[in-house]
Amino acid sequence: MSFSNAHWIRAACALVAASVAPAIAQDYPTKPLRFIAPNLPGGPTDILARLIGQKLTESMGQPVIVENRAGAGGNIGTEIAAKAPPDGYTLVTGNNATFGANVSLYKRLGFDPIKDFTPVIFVATQPNILVVHPSLPARNVKELIALARARPGQLNYSGSGVGAAAHLAAELFKSMTATDIVHISYKSAAPALTDLMAGHTQLMFASALSVMSLVKANRVRALAVTTPKRSRLLPELPTVAEAGVPGFEATTWHGVLVTAGTPTPIVERLNVEINKMLQTADVRDKLTALGAEIVGGSPNDFADHIRREIPRWAKVVKSINVQLD
Repeated sequence: MSFSNAHWIRAACALVAASVAPAIAQDYPTKPLRFIAPNLPGGPTDILARLIGQKLTESMGQPVIVENRAGAGGNIGTEIAAKAPPDGYTLVTGNNATFGANVSLYKRLGFDPIKDFTPVIFVATQPNILVVHPSLPARNVKELIALARARPGQLNYSGSGVGAAAHLAAELFKSMTATDIVHISYKSAAPALTDLMAGHTQLMFASALSVMSLVKANRVRALAVTTPKRSRLLPELPTVAEAGVPGFEATTWHGVLVTAGTPTPIVERLNVEINKMLQTADVRDKLTALGAEIVGGSPNDFADHIRREIPRWAKVVKSINVQLD
C-alpha cells in the first residue's frame, strides 16, 4: 500500500470515528484499556505508566493493563501504539526520546510522532542527575572533568540504551568538556544503576525518578542536575551548566498519547481524568518523592511541547554525530 493511500484510509477512518464520537465517548470505557510502556519494567517510564494506570483503573471503572514493549530506544512499543485502532483503548507513554531525539537519531522510524498520535497530556518533567560511584575521587563537576582528562578512556559511564536520555546526556557532556569516557550500554536504567552501585561503572546521567532513592541512601553520589535551572526538588545541587559546563541542558519529560484519529471527547475525558489525579496529594507525593515535577495541562499544550522538542533534540544529535539503524 502506498504512503498516500495509507493516509487517505487513516483520514477516512478519522471521519467515521468523528461521526460516532459522541456515542462512543458517552459509554467509554466499556472494556479494559491497554497502556503501552515502551521499555523494560523498573525504569521511570514504567513507574509512571503503572501509577497512572492504577489511578485510571480506580477512576474509570475498567482495568488498565500496563504492557512493557521494549526495544529500539522505545520505538518498538511506540510503533505498536501507532498502529492500534483509534478508539481510546490503547494508550502509550511518550518522552524526550520517542517523541524527540529518536526522530533524528534513527535512520528510520516505524511511526510519525506528529501524524500518528494525538497527545493527551504532558505529565511531568525530571532533571537527569549526574551521579558517580561513592569511591570516585570527584566531589563536583569540575573535579570529574579534571579526573576524566587525566585518565582518558579509563572511566566508564552507564547508559540505559543507545540513544536513550542517559546516553545522549553523557555524550553531550563529553563533547562539551573534551573528555574521553567510555559508554557501557544496558537494556534499561535498572541494570545500568545496579552496575554503577557495584562499582563496575563510575558515573551515569540518570533520571531523577530512577535514582533519587539511591542518592538519599548514599548508594551513589549526586554532583549536579541537567536542567537549565536548579530543581526545586534538589535545590542544593547545582546545574551542570553552573558547575562548570555553560550551556549544558538535558531534561527528561513524560506524557501520555493515543493513536491519531481517536475521538476528541475520549481524548478530553482522558485528559480530565489524568489532570485530576495529578492534583491529588497521593500522586503528587509519589511523583515528588521520585524526583518528578508535575506539569499537566491541555492536549494542545502537550502537542506544542512535542513540536518544539523535535528540532531541539535534532541539534543535540547532530552535535554528537550519532545515528542508529
